[in-house]
Amino acid sequence: MRLLDVRAVLDREKDIQTVNPEIEVLKELDDESTRYAILSHRWGSEVDYDEMTGLTAMKPRKRDDVRHRDGYQKIIKSCEQAKKDGHRWLWIDTCCIDKRSSSELTEAINSMYRWYRNSKMCYVYLHDVNERAFPTEQNFSRFYRSNGWPEWFSRGWTLQELIAPNKARFFNKDWVSIGTKWDLKSTLENITRIPEEVLVDEKILRSTNPWKRPCIAHIMSWAANRKTTRVEDRAYSLLGSFGVNMPMLYGEGSKAFQRLQLEIIRVFSDHSIFAWNRKARPGKCGSVLADDPDCFWGCHDVEELLSFYDSVDSIQLLRWDVTNLGIHLSLPVLPCRNDDSSHKAILPCSDCDGNLITIDLESDGRRSYHTYLLVGHLPDYTCPEFRSLYLDLSQEPEPEMSDYEFSSWLFFWFSLWVDLYT
Repeated sequence: MRLLDVRAVLDREKDIQTVNPEIEVLKELDDESTRYAILSHRWGSEVDYDEMTGLTAMKPRKRDDVRHRDGYQKIIKSCEQAKKDGHRWLWIDTCCIDKRSSSELTEAINSMYRWYRNSKMCYVYLHDVNERAFPTEQNFSRFYRSNGWPEWFSRGWTLQELIAPNKARFFNKDWVSIGTKWDLKSTLENITRIPEEVLVDEKILRSTNPWKRPCIAHIMSWAANRKTTRVEDRAYSLLGSFGVNMPMLYGEGSKAFQRLQLEIIRVFSDHSIFAWNRKARPGKCGSVLADDPDCFWGCHDVEELLSFYDSVDSIQLLRWDVTNLGIHLSLPVLPCRNDDSSHKAILPCSDCDGNLITIDLESDGRRSYHTYLLVGHLPDYTCPEFRSLYLDLSQEPEPEMSDYEFSSWLFFWFSLWVDLYT
């Protein structure tokens, strides 16, 4: 990774007109062995890699323009804080990545979670907080664009920047310290719904013990309603949280989130990835996978029923394949009474009240539609049997929709391939 030399940056700033133009303010170092601080912030008028490295060679007017930007002052204040804390090196995403290089950008995005995790301290700069205390209650009149909290909490990239660092300190607009992640963990859980135990120990997300690790739907729910400038970044900003990697393809739009889910499926056999909903957009859609993280809003109480695997053929349940027909897996299925074309597939997932999450399948020849709903109990007229299912991955929605009645349960439709056999 490329790091700012804190002393070089501050020495250059003391007398920028006479400083040696060859002075190096950035250096390539190893994140595993180097002690460094890192900045988490909301972007504004920033200074990029070229401007940071070429500042001394600029004409005076251009140089003064760069130095008067809020982004440059943020760099200087971060360096001053790092120096005060005894850190020689500092990483800031705006100026430490040469974004002209697609390979460097891809490497940075795939490594960023690790870089935050390996930092010795993360400085969280809240540009819209003027008070000398951390806000503990929603203020919609003050933060009307970000759900009543500082804007930092509404951005996609800052999710991993909150979870990954072992230590983080929050600063207000004037760079006054207003609390640490440890001291504020209860408030932070209230704001983000990320459990305290994850905030203070991110290794839980990488645990091989499924009893400790939150399920996929739960983790996804933390990213719901967060925003990014580029659509693709809604997916790319979640790579580290799930411990997966994939190439960056800016221009692919929402397909990035589908690729992310497929990468997750290749690592985890966690059925909660299908336990999302479409509250804002009821009706059929073309894929069993969610369109974006917003579909997981409200899934913070979804749990994987690990005891479920003891009562069924767990090998058959956990074996998934991504094929040209879709995601091939097996689930316990119940036929619906008086309707040979309808089935109810049971996911090994429940909500906090123990309600099972099922998929209702409505057969239409080879083509089928299904909906998610929570049920308190299963029908007692028959026993479930395993069926082989192909869950469709096509993203184009079906042009027509059957007329269904909405009752106390809200039905959400998806399109999938189904191949049922006993």
